[in-house]
Amino acid sequence: MVFIMIELKNISFAYDKGAPVLSNVSLKVRHGEFVGILGPNGSGKTTLLKIIAGALRPAAGDVLIEGRGIGSLRHRERARRIAIVAQENPIPFSFTALEVVLMGRAPYLPLFGFESGQDILTAKNAMEATDVLRLADRSVQELSGGEKQRVIVARALTQQAKLLLLDEPTTFLDIRHQVELYRLIKKKNMEEGLTVITVVHDINFASAFCNRIVLLKKGSVVADGTPHDVVTYAKIRKVFETEVYVGINDLTGAPYYVPFA
Repeated sequence: MVFIMIELKNISFAYDKGAPVLSNVSLKVRHGEFVGILGPNGSGKTTLLKIIAGALRPAAGDVLIEGRGIGSLRHRERARRIAIVAQENPIPFSFTALEVVLMGRAPYLPLFGFESGQDILTAKNAMEATDVLRLADRSVQELSGGEKQRVIVARALTQQAKLLLLDEPTTFLDIRHQVELYRLIKKKNMEEGLTVITVVHDINFASAFCNRIVLLKKGSVVADGTPHDVVTYAKIRKVFETEVYVGINDLTGAPYYVPFA
């Protein structure tokens, strides 16, 4: 039996009565899928992720999480199901890195309750996995962009939600930490059944780590399938309107692209 984690039914959205950002988008994501959302700038990727998270309400259509309307879930219920790493994650106060990561346990704590030893262990394990445990006592205001981003990812993992939403999570990371982050998320996906939806600009990263890719253009889905189905010369050229070479990686068997100079 196939369990549907997220279902979008005919979603449309526009900001301040402007031009539509999303038009009639329908999508089903099964439990345990690793889905990459790709498309040109302004194609609606981040908006779609915010609608899935419940941060934006669509102008038309329905969002269901495990068969329930997302609007019917209380904040704590939603937070136990969905964790998100946004493009921008402002932290206005001088919390330590550990304190920020422990915020991921908030949906499980009683009102005015404190973290247990197990909560702290969960947070430290996530920090070790994202290579920020050594920064536990440092103020997040003192961290580099890349370090802060890995702290935010650790917070999301500490939340132990069923669905992880990532909006270009590697923007501030060097190559080593980009690869390590996606390897970690893939491991969680494969070993723990974590459902992942990631907005990503790097087609090669999406092809290497995602088992499904959705291509957006001008607010509509134009391709949806495996990397081999989607990362083709015709589809990439159509969506991104540029000449590319598409080949097969001899080491992984995944398709990859190279833009023409």
